[in-house]
Order: sequence, then C-alpha cells, then structure tokens
Amino acid sequence: MSRAEVEARMEPGGDRPLERAAELEALDEALASVHASGQGRLVLLAGEPGMGKTSLLRAFCAAHDDIPTFQGGCDPLFTPRPLAPFVELADAAGGRLAARVARGRTPADVVAALVEELPRRRPALLVVEDLHWADEATLDVVRLLGRRLESLPLVVVLTYRDEHVDRGHPLRIVLGDLPAAGTVRLALAPLSADAIATLAGDETVDADALARRTGGNPFFLTEVLAAPGAEMPGTVRDAVLGRAARLGAPARRILDAVSIFPPRAELPLLEECVPGYPEGLGECLASGMLHPEGTAVAFRHEIARFVLDAELPPHERMALHRAALHALARTLPPDPARLAYHAEGAGDREAVLRWSPVAAERAAALGSHREAAKQYARALREADGLAPERRAELHERRSYECYLTDQIPEALAARLEALAEHRRRGDRLREGDAHRWVSRLRWFLGENVAAERAAREALDLLEELPPGPELAMAYSNISQLRMLARDCDGGIVWGERAIALAEQLGEVEILVHALNNVGSSQLQRGDPAGRATIERSLDLALAAGLEEHAARAFTNLASQMVETREYAPADHYLERGIAYCRDHDVDSWRLYMTGWLARSHLDQGRWDEAAEAATTVLRYPNPAAPSRIKPLTVVGRLRARRGDPEAWEPLDEALRLAEGMAELQRLAPVAVARAEARWLAGEHDLVAGETGETLAVAIETEDPWAAGELAVWRRRAGVREDPLEVEVAAPWALELAGDGAAAARAWSRLGCPYEAALALTAADGEEPLRRSLAELERLGATRAAACVARMLRSRHGVRGVVVGPRAATRANPRGLTVRELDVLELVTAGLRNREIAARLYLSEKTVHHHVSAILRKLAVPTRGQAAAEAARLGIAKR
Repeated sequence: MSRAEVEARMEPGGDRPLERAAELEALDEALASVHASGQGRLVLLAGEPGMGKTSLLRAFCAAHDDIPTFQGGCDPLFTPRPLAPFVELADAAGGRLAARVARGRTPADVVAALVEELPRRRPALLVVEDLHWADEATLDVVRLLGRRLESLPLVVVLTYRDEHVDRGHPLRIVLGDLPAAGTVRLALAPLSADAIATLAGDETVDADALARRTGGNPFFLTEVLAAPGAEMPGTVRDAVLGRAARLGAPARRILDAVSIFPPRAELPLLEECVPGYPEGLGECLASGMLHPEGTAVAFRHEIARFVLDAELPPHERMALHRAALHALARTLPPDPARLAYHAEGAGDREAVLRWSPVAAERAAALGSHREAAKQYARALREADGLAPERRAELHERRSYECYLTDQIPEALAARLEALAEHRRRGDRLREGDAHRWVSRLRWFLGENVAAERAAREALDLLEELPPGPELAMAYSNISQLRMLARDCDGGIVWGERAIALAEQLGEVEILVHALNNVGSSQLQRGDPAGRATIERSLDLALAAGLEEHAARAFTNLASQMVETREYAPADHYLERGIAYCRDHDVDSWRLYMTGWLARSHLDQGRWDEAAEAATTVLRYPNPAAPSRIKPLTVVGRLRARRGDPEAWEPLDEALRLAEGMAELQRLAPVAVARAEARWLAGEHDLVAGETGETLAVAIETEDPWAAGELAVWRRRAGVREDPLEVEVAAPWALELAGDGAAAARAWSRLGCPYEAALALTAADGEEPLRRSLAELERLGATRAAACVARMLRSRHGVRGVVVGPRAATRANPRGLTVRELDVLELVTAGLRNREIAARLYLSEKTVHHHVSAILRKLAVPTRGQAAAEAARLGIAKR
C-alpha cells in the first residue's frame, strides 16, 4: 500500500482526521465562543510524538481558512532560537508585523505587535506548535498573551508533547500560570483497532496486534502500513530507515542534508550543500518523506528527521554542517543561533567562539536567559586555547545567566572557574569580586558558613587595593549577610560603609543595595525609620531601571510587615512587587514574594489562597532554598490543621533546608510549624525538642515575634520554664501571662482568626472554648477543633461535642471535603493525577485516593461522569 493511500484513509472525510471528531468539535466550539463573546479562548493540545497534533490543526485551519491565522513552531534544538515561532509567523505575515517583531527587543514588544495586527471585529487564530521546545522568551510571550486573552478576539492553540513536560519543565510552570477560565485541554488518544482496520483497507492485517505493536500511533501506523512486504517493522526507526532505503542515491543525499536543518531546510541552502541539487528532490516529495513549506522543504514529522540525522556517519554529518555554516555565514542578517549550532556540528572551533557569544548576548537581550547560558556553555567547551581573561569573562557571563534563571549550582561552578582564572593571572581586583559573587551564590544554596567565609576573603583582597566599586559592593554584601542573620548592628555598620563609598563613587546600584540592607536592619531592630530607608532604595531602583534591586526592596518591605503582622501594608507591597516581577520577568524574586504572600494569607485565615500561593512556588522547577522554605511550612501547617495526610513531608524538607541556612528567619517558621504539628497530633512531649535551639537563637537576637511564638507553643505543650529575658510581642506576651481572652482580642484586631481561636484555649471558662471551637470549624481546622473538643470534655465535662464538617463541605449535597472539591475542580478541567499532584503539592498516591473518594461519593464510574455530575449538582468550583 502506498503512503498516499494510507494518508487518504487517515482523513476519510477529506479534511477530518480519523477518530478526531471530538477534538475538532472542541476547537470549533472555542472559535464559536470567541465569535459570540469577543473574549479569547486558549486550547492546550497535548499528545506524544506522531499522535497527529499537526494533522488535526491542519484540518481545523483548512475548515476555517476565512479567518486570519498566525502559525509558527518552536525549534527542535538543544539551544533553541529566541522567539523562533513568532519570528516565523511574522515573516510569513510580512508587512507591519514582520517589521515590528524584527525591531522588538522584548516579549512585551512581540505581544504588542501581535495585538496591533489582530482584526478588531472578527476572531483570529494563533497556533504555536511544539511548545515543549520553546525558549524562555517564547514562553514569556505565551504567558503575556494568556493574561490579555480575555480582551482579545483570539483563539490561541498551543501544542506540546506531554511526556516531555515533567514537573520541572519550564513549560509546566507556564501552563500552571495560564488562566483556567476559557482554557480547553485536549489530549490525543491512540487510534483504536477499528480505526487501524479502516486504515488497512483491503490489506490483511491483525488490527489488534498492530495496535499493540504501534501503540495506536498514527505516524508509526502510516510508516508500517506503507512498508511493502509481509515483515512488519519492529520500531518507528526501522520503518523510517526502511522507507528511506528504497529511494535513489540523489534523493537520499537530499534527505540526509535536510535532516541537519531543524525544523526545515531552505532551498537555496540545499543548493549549496548538496552536490547535483535538485536531482532527487522530486523523488523525496513524491515519496511523502518530505513536503514543501514555501521556499523550504521539511520532513512530515520530526521523528523521521531525528532518525535520519542519528544515522548519518560522523564524517558526513560534519561535512554537511560545514557546508551549512559557510552558506549561512553569507546570509544577511546573520542568525547567530543557527550559525553556532552548525559551527558546533562542523567542529569549527573558531566559528563556535565567534557566534555562540553573539547568540548568547542576543538571547539575553530578549529575556531568554536559559538559552544564553547554554550558548555560553557551548563556547566554553571550545575555550581551552583562549586567553585566560577571555575565558574568565565567558565563565562570568554564563554564571550570571544561570543566576538569573535560578540555576544556582551551575552559576556557582562557573563563577568558581572564573575565580580560578583570576587567581592564576594574579588579578586581585577580579579575584576579590569573584569571591563576593561566590558568597552570594553560596548563600542561595543555603551554605551560610561558606558564604560568610567567601565574603571575608573578598574583603581581605579588596581592602588592600584602592577603594572602588568592588570594595563598596563587598561592604554591602557583608551588610546583607549580617542583616539576614539578624545581626542588626552589623547590618547597619557595614551598610553605612557601603553607602558612604557608593555615594563618593557615584555608584547608584551599590547605593540601592546598601540602603535596602540598612533599612531592613533598622526595621528588624524596631526602628520605623527603616521603612523610609527601603522606600528610598526602591525609588532609586525604579528610576534607574534596576529590576532585581526593585524586586528586593518590595520583598524586604513586605516581609518585614508580615513578620510584625502589619498585613495591610504588607499585602500592598506584595501585590505591587509580584506584579512588577511578573511584568519584568524577575522570577526568582516573584517566587520568593509569593511564598510570603502564602504566609500572609495563612495568618489572615485565607487558607485556600494560601495553599494556591504556596503550591505556585513549590511546583516551580528547583527554586532556591530561601524561596522554598516559607511555602513548605505553609503547606505543612495547612495539612496538619485540616487533618490532611503527609504533613511531615514538607515540614521535613523545610527543616533540612533551614538547618543548612542557619538563619533565624528560616529556622523560626520551621520550628513553629513543626511544634504546631506535634501539638495537633497530641505529641506534646516532642514540642520542646522541636523548639529549644531556635528559641535560644531568637532570645539571643532579641526577636520579639519569633521568641514569643516559640515560647507560646512550648507553654501550650506543657513546658514550664522561667519568663523570657527578652521583650515579647504583645499578643504572645498576653497569652504567656495567662490572659488568653486579651490575647484573642489582640489577634482579632490584627486580623489573625486562627491565632485568636487558639488563644481562647488559654482563657478561663467553657464559653471561650466554645467560641474557639466554632471559629476553628469555620476555618476548616478539623484537627485543631478536635483538640478543643477534647479540652471541653476534659476541663468542663462537656459530652457529645461532635466536630462537624466545615461549611463548604456541608454546602454540597454529596459531602465532598474541601480538598476533594479542589481535586474535583482540576479533574473537571481535564488534568491527570500527576498534574493535579503538582498543582496541589500532594503525592500522586494521595490524589488517587481523593479521586476514588470523589467517584464513590458521586456514585459514578469515570472522571468524565464525575465532572458532569458535579456540574449538574452545582458543586464544582468555577
């Protein structure tokens, strides 16, 4: 059977792929919705390679060829070109869009250009394929479009390979950030045995056996059924190689050349790279191995390109890359990312060192910092013969790009290489500055002792040299470390040295950094002037466009306010700061502030919002230790309060990270969370061990909030000890003095309902306990409510106290718990257990148990029927 015959049967209606009617209907509905409302819709189309995502979209676009369509795909390269799909679709559209995208310097510029190009009164279609290969700038464009989609008459279809997008993949984070409302999730299923029988036509095949062999994959099926002979190819690779082997030598030379040009090969390039061109091109097209794309040709599927590229003998592959490099070097304007890729394939060291740094600089300018780091790494693989100062510069640049993308171990390794180069050259100035950077990076890794040591090494070197910006920054770095260690006097003294030198040198960035440190130390010491000091740092940073420093100022203002329970200004700074970081792609600080937002929500009784904020951070791939600790404690405390399983998993991880950092601001929240979990579980005898060492540090550093909270949890667990020799914040002091009612009133004035309810347990009489129980039930703190019910029985002989379900559970007719409602919402959205686990920061096993309970309570056998039943009953969240 010919390939053309198989492909004709794959689309029996001429334009509707086999067994894809439901997906086409969903796409049609999304377009109709935009027609009706003018509000955009997002369609996420997932499927393994060869499952027919492109064929489905080709059929959909063909059925709606009357609407403007913008279509582009991501590069299947280890280091993809920044904004590749949007450059492609802009080039195809031409005119103003091409000019604006070419001029654009940021993802925001690209979004503005797209929006400007959209028709105002009718829908348009934007398709971005293979998003699993996307660079950071492309993902930023997708994220920005998602935020504006409600106001745009646009259907955005994003395709990706779901098995490539694990929990740590950057795309997973983007998918989690996209708006749930107006989003349709489609996952392509394998073809059935009936469909395979239809494809086979008059051929005698065992459809069930073929389904098992191919997994129902349409691409594999096409290759197998198009292969002549009785012997069935065992793998996709065998099928592709078998079909290629039947072509003549000129055609095979064309295929080999096209295989090194992902995603397509321009015809002028083939003319220069393939002897005898265009002989053989017609045969490649007639066989269906290649298909035309404007003035280029491409494989029908990336799988075939990959297979043939992998089969090329090394010397032939190198020769093809060399020819491609020479041809591309003459094109204007040059594309440094493509040139670097072919230079590496050609083994051309000089070309790699020429083009990779240029590609890195361009990627960094567009916000594709991961791609920039990879390009610098490519250059460094060829850097052995470079001058030491140039090699050190490449290491430093790679380190900074890794730092910006939270690849802290890689950033440290590169910075240490640069430090070694400076030391060998005897460049004491650069060596000292490298030590300062090493100090910063070791702090991010939670290696505080090593961070302090590197900071001192920097100072020892730089103080022997004439004062300069490097010394000022070294002073400010020590100020920051002292501030983080709650050494307020040290933070101020070293910070003032940095400020004086920075002002003398006119170094605004260093001044901004030092002011932030000093202001934070002032606030920690209880000096309200610190707020104005940090505000000055923030104003200077915003005026100078110092994005990271502005983010840090927002963070320190907000975190200090949360710690002193001043939630109105705290939430104001968090809202502004997170929005600023989102707009300027400062992800590390956005994550850190989101952790503090989770803590603010937790304190104020907004527990669903707290869980959502915490899991936003925890599902991010490998955030730095300081960013993880706060959300881990929030998740652990919520699980403990609600009686959810696995409270200790996040609390154990938080303890390990906090002990590595050895700072009170990390240790105290963890010790408090673990003490609370022990108390709620009735393990009162273990509370003293969880809190003793951290309480000593809090007393030593005279932290009134941390010392008071730790002391209260020890008191609640029955630990009797002398009054603290340090000032304690008022609400904690009242409870320690035995006035639980006054403490509860103080907490209520601050807006902390859970703390107010627990403080009532220290009040006299039955009535405060009943009020405590009612409030804890309202909050959904089932484990804490059970503890108070036991107090009522033991202290006042009250019998028959039953801890009932929280209001949200009572409000639905099938009695689903709040967590089951959370899971049901995501089941309704089409998420799988693995995705739900990542979203809610649960184990897959726990999600499985929740789904089973949901099916049982709703009396339905499948997830789809559960979604339908929830909608009928009106209990699914929207």
